[in-house]
Parts: sequence; C-alpha cells; structure tokens
Amino acid sequence: MKLFKLNPKILGLMAVCTLSFDVSMGQQSASDFHKGLIVVDGHNDVIYESIFPGRDIGKRLKQGHTDLPRLREGGVDVQVFAVWSDDKKFPKGKAFKHANAQIDALEAMVNKYPKEIALVKNSKEVQLALDAGKIAAIIGVEGGNMIESSVENLEVLYKRGARYLTLTWNYNLPWVTAAAIESKTSSDKGKGLSEQGKVIIKRMNELGMMVDLSHVGEKSFYDVMAITTKPVLVSHSNAYALMPHYRNLKDQQLAALKKNGGVIGVNFYSGFLDPGFNDRVKHLYKQHFGAQASDKLSPIRQYERLPLALRRKADAPLEKLLEHIDYLVKKVGIDHVAIGSDFDGIESSPQGLEDVSKFPLLTEALLKRGYAKTDIAKIMGQNFLRILKENENP
Repeated sequence: MKLFKLNPKILGLMAVCTLSFDVSMGQQSASDFHKGLIVVDGHNDVIYESIFPGRDIGKRLKQGHTDLPRLREGGVDVQVFAVWSDDKKFPKGKAFKHANAQIDALEAMVNKYPKEIALVKNSKEVQLALDAGKIAAIIGVEGGNMIESSVENLEVLYKRGARYLTLTWNYNLPWVTAAAIESKTSSDKGKGLSEQGKVIIKRMNELGMMVDLSHVGEKSFYDVMAITTKPVLVSHSNAYALMPHYRNLKDQQLAALKKNGGVIGVNFYSGFLDPGFNDRVKHLYKQHFGAQASDKLSPIRQYERLPLALRRKADAPLEKLLEHIDYLVKKVGIDHVAIGSDFDGIESSPQGLEDVSKFPLLTEALLKRGYAKTDIAKIMGQNFLRILKENENP
C-alpha cells in the first residue's frame, strides 16, 4: 500500500511503498508534503449538521466545519460521513427510516457534484475516486439504534454503503451498553453484549463491516474483543490517561486494541483532549458576563454563548491534541493511530484547527514534532485504509 499520492491523485492503494524519507523538509514545504498525503478523516457529522437540513455543502458555508471547498483546501481525500440519529428523538420504528433518509440526502449531494466527490464502498473504489481527482465519501453509521436490533436492517445499511457501525451512542440498547451509562456504576450487572449483540457482531464480521467501539462501555468493548474475527475501529476517541472521560480509552483497552490489530482515530473535541477546558470556559464566561452570570448552564452551553474570540481562547491548545497522538502512538504503535475529527459534531476544536480546511496545520505540527514522513502518512490516512481493507471480504 502506498503511503503517498502520486501526481496528482494516482496512488495505487494496493502497492507497497518502497520510498523512504527523512524528517527534514529539504526543498519541500510542509504544505506541499501535506498535498502529497492521502488524508482520511474517519468521522464527520456534516450529514446531520448541514446536508440533511438542506444546506448545500458544494458551496462555502458560513456555518459549521465542513463543505466541499474547505475539504479541498484541507487536502482531505477520504471523508467518512457519519449517519447519526438521537436515540430519544428517533427510537425503534423511526431510527432505521431516519438513517436511510440521511443516506438519501448524502447520495443527492454526491449526485449534484459528480466531478467533486464519489460515494465509495471499498478500498478499490477509494482508489478509483482518487485517481479521478475526487473526494472519496464513505458512510459510517454512528449508533446501533438505527438498525433497531435487526440483522436485516444492518444488511440493508451495509448494501447502501455503510462501512462501519458505531455500536452505541450515549444510550444503552437492548443488545449492547454505552460508555455514558456503564460509567455510572462499577458493577458489571446488565452491561455488555447480549446474545443478540454477539449475533450482530458476527454478521458484521461476515459482511466486512467495521465494528466501531467509540461510545461503547468497557464491558461491551471487551465482549466485542473476545469474539470479533476482524480488527476493530475506534473512530473518534482519545487517551483516558491524559483526559479521564468515559469517551476515551484506558491503557488496558489500548493494549487490547493493539493485540486485535485495530485502529483508534483521534477526536478533536477540546473536552475530550484537555482537562482544563471546562474550567477555562467557566472562567471566561464569568469574566465576560459578570460575577452574577448563571452557573446553571453547562460548560458547553456557556461556551456557545461566548463571543468568537473568547471561544477561540477557550479551545484546547493544539499541543493537547499532539500529546494524545504521542501517547497513543507510544501505547499502541504507529500502525494503529488515525484521525477521527468529529467535526460538525463538536462545538470546540483545538486552536488553529477550526474546520476541515485546517488539516495542513496538523501535518505541519507533526513534522515539527519530529515524526517521520512515513509515520505521518500512516496517521493521516493509511492506517484507516489498512483496516478498511482488512475488514473487506476477499
């Protein structure tokens, strides 16, 4: 598998890269190096945020993190578009229909801009899209509530292009439990995969659909690890040791992920990166609105009320994201770390990484940090493409 694009988008995903690079830039700028990478973002919520509500992301938008012009500016070659449906607003009987309606909206957008973007279902189609100079769009389903406990519904979404299923969002399902709920009690009672859950995981493995363990509880995590026959994805999570939030993975989980051969995509949300984020927001909120400002609002609601300049000041420093990358690389190895920004699903991202157009800044920061170019290529895209292929059927 090649680590870099050829000129301009000829990549040969199945070839083996025999090139080697040193860390020094020489005559090549960080910007040029970034342009030569295959950049994959493993999780973006722009379907729910903009596409499904009817915004035209083929044009530059004033709101949100994502549109096609900014994806081009950011050098994003492969974008996973998350299909998301709130468990409470769209329970059984509505969630599967809502998921399909979002895929319909994504397909309509792709059909409107056929020269810019292509919906792809496997690594070969990724190659064809990039050879044609197009952004490759992959569907990821964020939340098992959307299959409504039905293997048949799972198969329908797979046929429509879904290449991973995040087993839960922030609520338990009849067949699997979520980190947001599991974390509230120390007992394992009622936690993990049910027998139906094991059937669903087995069918995902058979289909070639990646099992995504972001959002799932620890018991569910280990239950999956005990039965999966394919490498798993943790599409948008970080290191618990650096930021102790239930959405992040503990060291023991990272060790299991490494043994499984899976991949973790680093999440850009400041609240999953920086232990000081909430306190900083509260301080700036009080400073701006006065000592009598309401403490009843959550930090994120306070953040949303701040002026833009103060929101940028509250955002996690880019250094915090780099620290998580460093830590994850140390714990699981360079072949198991990727990007899962969560853009358009988060309110706050690291300073400088305000939207998808800013991805070159991350590449530049990794170069300055001393990462080898081949290692940066793995983090920025190749590790995700590797696990995509390893989950595919021959």
